[in-house]
Amino acid sequence: MRVVVAEDSVLLREGIVRLLIEAGHEVVAAVGDGPALVAVIAAHAPDVSVVDVRMPPSHTDEGLRAAVQARRSAPDTRVLVLSQYVELAYADELLADGRGGVGYLLKDAVVDVDGFLDALDRVGSGATVLDPQVIAQLMLRGRRDPVQTLTPREREVLELMAQGCSNTAIGRALVIGDGAVEKHIGNIFAKLDLAPDADQHRRVLAVLAYLRS
Repeated sequence: MRVVVAEDSVLLREGIVRLLIEAGHEVVAAVGDGPALVAVIAAHAPDVSVVDVRMPPSHTDEGLRAAVQARRSAPDTRVLVLSQYVELAYADELLADGRGGVGYLLKDAVVDVDGFLDALDRVGSGATVLDPQVIAQLMLRGRRDPVQTLTPREREVLELMAQGCSNTAIGRALVIGDGAVEKHIGNIFAKLDLAPDADQHRRVLAVLAYLRS
C-alpha cells in the first residue's frame, strides 16, 4: 500500500517509516504537522495515512483535525490514528461520518508489529479498527449513569426533590411556575426510565437514583 506518516516525534516517525517499508509498503510522504498532512494527502492520495493525534503547534488535536479535514475533502481517505491515551472525544469525531476506513490505536500497539500491520491493512481495505481499550471505554460510557444525562436545571429539580421539597417549594426555590416544575419532573422520570407504576413511587425511585449517582 501507499502510506503517508504524520508524526511530530522524529524518532517515532522514522521508526514507523522503516517498519512500513520493511513490511513491503511504499511510504510516499512523512510529515510532522497537520497542514503538511492535509497537503500530502491531497498531493499523493495515499491508500492510508498513519496519523498522530497531537502535533504542533499546540500539541492537542492538530493531527485529528487534519485527518477529519482530509476526509471531508476526499471521502475515500483512510486514516489510522495513533494516540498516547484513550480520548473518546477524538474517537467520536473520527467515527462520526460512519464511512469506515478509519482506525484508532494507542501508540503502545505499535510495539505489537504484527497487530499494527494487520490494523493498517484492515483500515486500508475500508474496515474500522479500534484499540481494545477504546472499545472498553466506549462500552463503559454506553452504560453510564442515566442521572448524568439530565440537564443542569433537571439536576437542580432532582436535588430539591431529594431534599423533600414539594413541587410548589421547588418552583419557589427556582423561581419557575408549577407547570415548568411538572415538565422537568416528567423529563427526569423519562430519562431515568421510570414508567408509571402503581406499585412503586417514581418520585422516591428518582431520588434513590440521584443518591446512588
